[in-house]
Amino acid sequence: MTIITFSIVAITVLISAFVQGSTGMGFAMVAAPVVSIIDPSLIPVMLLVLMIPLNFYIAARERSEIHWYGVKWISVGRFAGTFFGLWILVIVNLHQLALLIGWSTLVAAVIALLAPKFTPNKPVLAIVGLITGVTETSTGVGGPPYALAYQHSPGPELRSTVAVCFLVGEVISLIVLAISGQVHGPAMLFTAAMLPFLALGSFLSKYVHHRLDGPVLRYIVLGFAIISGTIVIVQA
Repeated sequence: MTIITFSIVAITVLISAFVQGSTGMGFAMVAAPVVSIIDPSLIPVMLLVLMIPLNFYIAARERSEIHWYGVKWISVGRFAGTFFGLWILVIVNLHQLALLIGWSTLVAAVIALLAPKFTPNKPVLAIVGLITGVTETSTGVGGPPYALAYQHSPGPELRSTVAVCFLVGEVISLIVLAISGQVHGPAMLFTAAMLPFLALGSFLSKYVHHRLDGPVLRYIVLGFAIISGTIVIVQA
């Protein structure tokens, strides 16, 4: 990888961490299109590894607002969906994976944007977890289903709850991917080089996260998803 491409990925990670730290999601939606264009082999492991410290920070920052009922039922579905996601990752090639990233992000974001206001119940939360398990394990992108479930929740609840759900799911996915031989040394070394940029983006987000709430937060999150998904589809 050249210095230019390294710098592009590094800046993308910094911006993505800032976006997720500010809104509660968006890291993979912003980073996945760029990384999949530069080096698709880094997907999904790089995104999953980087999001663990990022989401731990977000969850700890607003821990009093975590919706534990939602975390529980999303995690149940998330575990089951992980194995479907692994199956997809094994059978598709890198070109198909890029298309899957784009379409899964775009479709989920459009559905979330058009869906009427509702309060998610147990079956909905479990289905959200199932879908996220499939998409995040295979592509690293898991935010849009969470956006659908919590798009009408207060900002602190959305950010903290989604962060915990991400954490649980990322650990599950990485364990399954590692057991199946999908985690490789070169990808992990490159991921480690991105940690300083992740930390800087996370740190900067603390100055703006409390300003984002309500409809503004919802449209920012879903707008990122639609734009990033469209870019990947066009490139693929």
